[in-house]
Amino acid sequence: MDISFAGDSTTMNGYVAYDTSIDTKRPAILIIPEWWGLNDYPKMRARELAKLGYIAMAMDMYGNGLTTDSPATAGKLAMPFYTNPQKAKARIDAALVALKSYMQTDTGKIAAIGYCFGGGMVLNAARLGEPFKGVVSFHGTLVGTPANKDLLKAKILVCHGADDPFVKKEEVDKFKKQMDSIHADLTFKTYAGAVHAFTNPKATEVGKKWNIPIAYNAAADSASWKDMKEFFDRIFK
Repeated sequence: MDISFAGDSTTMNGYVAYDTSIDTKRPAILIIPEWWGLNDYPKMRARELAKLGYIAMAMDMYGNGLTTDSPATAGKLAMPFYTNPQKAKARIDAALVALKSYMQTDTGKIAAIGYCFGGGMVLNAARLGEPFKGVVSFHGTLVGTPANKDLLKAKILVCHGADDPFVKKEEVDKFKKQMDSIHADLTFKTYAGAVHAFTNPKATEVGKKWNIPIAYNAAADSASWKDMKEFFDRIFK
């Protein structure tokens, strides 16, 4: 279902999915989309998570339901949240208030997942002390907010394409070193042959349209979803 709620300075939209046949509280998953905004892809993922028994909400980071299919526009929309992580955190906080308001939500068991831009955002939020049980980044940027052992509460799963041209080995190594330095609970999975946006079935078409190196990889999509399910089983025990 589509919802709207107040963000820090804007009206934010969200898409909530859960199995109505279950009448008990359940863990909740917040989804932060790719830099295209709250389009059909994160909504599909919310429905898939609902089938697994979670309540899930795909959030609208930009506000007013703004979406784009242009990389140039997406970059302009996303940049303020990279440069000002507290702006992103404020909107995530607002989304969490909305998600926690559902009677189906077990407010003590909340995780977040993010795709590309959203992957970077969930990692930033976790490093800023957001009280998630865990976060999962799918083909996201890795290095951002500082590693701080006094702030990081969440366990982390990173699902990374081995051939991602946007997140190179140097960034991977730096991220791992930062996480090691604070003894973070990090699981880092790498998928052979996968490039950026490997979980999105429309990525290959979009990559060709805009001549950008993104593509869907069915094997990596399936493997990373399985890894996410196992991660959730562990953190929600």
